[in-house]
Order: sequence, then structure tokens, then C-alpha cells
Amino acid sequence: MRFCVKCGTRMKRKLEKGKLVFKCPVCGYTEVGEGTLKSEAKKPVNEGVVVISRDEDKLRTMPQVRIECPRCGHMKAYWWMVQTRSIDESPTQFYRCVKCGYTWREYS
Repeated sequence: MRFCVKCGTRMKRKLEKGKLVFKCPVCGYTEVGEGTLKSEAKKPVNEGVVVISRDEDKLRTMPQVRIECPRCGHMKAYWWMVQTRSIDESPTQFYRCVKCGYTWREYS
């Protein structure tokens, strides 16, 4: 990460003619950098919070708790916690019914 020597704004980097170039989006100052531009994996914009992936869904090693499923009324569910909000707020507790697979959440 580089900052513009003229205005102090964070410079954007891109590959031009095989060279790494840093350009200020505010004042237009440019400088040639060393090395190459590494591709960065970017998260798709419309992707939400992944509660639990499909691969992990097949595992049955998650802890279980005695709680009533709002959909089918079964009294056993898997549970896990995810920090879905800022760090100063409590994590969200998720439940998945052992019988029907319905997933719901509870905010602590």
C-alpha cells in the first residue's frame, strides 16, 4: 500500500505495459513500482454471510441442544455461533433441526 507524496491519498495500483504503476485517484500523481501485480481474490458483492457450508452440513459432529424446532416441533437441534455483527456486539447463535434441517437464529 502506498500513499501519494503530494496529497497523502492512498494510491491505486494497476498493471500497465507489464509494469506495476501506482496512481493517485485525487491529484493524478503516478509512480512506477517494483514487482508484479498479484491477483487478489475478491468476495462477490451479493454474497451474504455463510452460516455453514454444504460440505460442513453433511458432518454430524456439531454439538446438539434440546430446543423446539419452530417448523416441525422436534426437540433436538445442532447449534453454532457466528460473529455476524461488529465485534462489540454479542455473536448470533444458529440452530439447525436434526429432523427436518430447518435453520433459524437467535440473537444473544
